[in-house]
Amino acid sequence: MTDRCNFRCFYCNPTHRADFTDKRNILSFEEIVYLSEIFVELGIEKIRLTGGEPLLRKNIETLIEDLSKLKKRQLKELTMTTNGFSLAKRAEALQLAGLDRVTISLDSLKKDNFQKITGVDKLEKVLAGIEAAKLAKLNPIKINAVIVRGWNDDEIVELANFARKMSVSMRFIEYMPLDSGMNWSRKSVVSGREIFARINEVFPLKQKNKTQESETARTYSFSDRAEGEIGIIAPITEIFCGGCSRIRLTADGQIRTCLFSTKEYNLRDLLRNGSNRGEIIEFIQAVVMQKELRHSINNSNFQPASRSMSFIGG
Repeated sequence: MTDRCNFRCFYCNPTHRADFTDKRNILSFEEIVYLSEIFVELGIEKIRLTGGEPLLRKNIETLIEDLSKLKKRQLKELTMTTNGFSLAKRAEALQLAGLDRVTISLDSLKKDNFQKITGVDKLEKVLAGIEAAKLAKLNPIKINAVIVRGWNDDEIVELANFARKMSVSMRFIEYMPLDSGMNWSRKSVVSGREIFARINEVFPLKQKNKTQESETARTYSFSDRAEGEIGIIAPITEIFCGGCSRIRLTADGQIRTCLFSTKEYNLRDLLRNGSNRGEIIEFIQAVVMQKELRHSINNSNFQPASRSMSFIGG
């Protein structure tokens, strides 16, 4: 969608880099819809709009309306991941345009710590966005928290309690090497098992999905039947690559076969150079066949992804 964001999260794009992609290289709405039609034809059932911050893209409701028409074919779900900054004003319009649900980033419930992590003093706006998403019935609402030792690991139980109070799915994510500052350290990773143990000690959990299959998160309900859900995404310590069926298309039209890829495949230029539908389909199919069997974060020869999270699309 876009590589621009109005937050400066330290684990993503802390310096708020100005070397954004030239707007001429960003896919137009028409190009996104055309390529989405092809991906759906090839079997894609879920489309997620990400960034950067997708709500910075002007008139995104128009794009959502056009993409939602693919539900008449075999698209089952159209979702968005957002920092929630402007969601309070736009949730209803997004739902009316055809958006099914949202995932909202929320790494801290403490005002000062939220600002420390994100670089902006906007916690209240994000909380208001979550409320607005609930009212607009963009369900099930998922809340993402990247847990980093020394930054917000002392809030794990508090964030779990937030899921109970708000009846949302709180997803705890291990810290990944996707920051533009290249400051990632394994010492800062709080493992999924540690996250589970901390929550389970206070709020006993019951696993919902016995196997992850194509899902990234292990999900849990509360044993006391409280509303809300816990999800734990542990790509560092509990690799789930074998079940991954995701393909990413960046804002500038590059196919990434893995979040941690060091290689991209230029679909934009193929499209703009006049290739026909058949040629584009052949290209996509050939790229998919090169999807990595697994990432190499835990290998001694690991090379960081070629771009940071905000330029990839999470």
